[in-house]
Amino acid sequence: RQMNEYSHNLVFVPQSKTRTICEGTYRKQALHTAPHRNTRRIMKTNCLLRSAVLLCAASSVAGLSAPVPTITDPNHPLTGMGIDTEAAFAQSTFPVKPDNLIKRAQEVVGVKTGLGTRDGGECLADDFVFCAAVVGPLSKKEYLGALGSFRLEDSFDISSNMFGFTVSPVQPNRVYFFSHQVAKMTAPFFGAKPETVKEDLVLPPQCLHLDFNEDLEVTEMGFYTVDRQYGNTGGLGGAFGFFYGAGKPLPFPEGNPYKRSFRFKVFNFVGQLAQKFQKKDDGSK
Repeated sequence: RQMNEYSHNLVFVPQSKTRTICEGTYRKQALHTAPHRNTRRIMKTNCLLRSAVLLCAASSVAGLSAPVPTITDPNHPLTGMGIDTEAAFAQSTFPVKPDNLIKRAQEVVGVKTGLGTRDGGECLADDFVFCAAVVGPLSKKEYLGALGSFRLEDSFDISSNMFGFTVSPVQPNRVYFFSHQVAKMTAPFFGAKPETVKEDLVLPPQCLHLDFNEDLEVTEMGFYTVDRQYGNTGGLGGAFGFFYGAGKPLPFPEGNPYKRSFRFKVFNFVGQLAQKFQKKDDGSK
């Protein structure tokens, strides 16, 4: 992930070479044989299977974990399992103090400002970017235009239920917070009528972030669902959750509840087989 100028200097551990080896094998075969589309698909599936076997073997020996940031300076406030927030903020070059940044964030998401939708975008910087899990990145003009094309407040009585505002000690110009949205349909919404939607929409909890510049303008906004099993919108947040909850899911996979892909199903199947063989081997010893 690209970090802004206020981020601490992190050094990331390289990822596993498994994927590189697999892709290199596929490319080498493709260059020499120029296979038909179906053949290429089979070759790619074989690469996936090899990767799955390698992953299962590695996990059975030492366990797998995602790459984690390591710090080159042993006295750095981010060293260790916890973060020394006081030391991190003391070393920060961002001029706005955390308490003042939180107050500004609460103003931006408040009724008068509405994340730029009720103040004409004055709270947003000219280089503002909206980037969520699926949608984005969108420029300031694109963001305001997208929200203006459909106003959720015209069809729903929404309670955002925000809480947990905190400034990141890693990116001290960023404010994180959570939202537990609940909405009741009060007017038709893209063909859906209030009488057909009997239950209130309960969206999954979402983690949002706002980045600010030194003039306290928002430079970036984004959000992510943090518990897809919660609520009644199929684990979908944002506008996607409203469409799905109203019975009008959007016509693409990202606008519908999560489903495992065929490749991921193959990975899980091979992993289960590997575990069975590992248990048999352990029992025979």
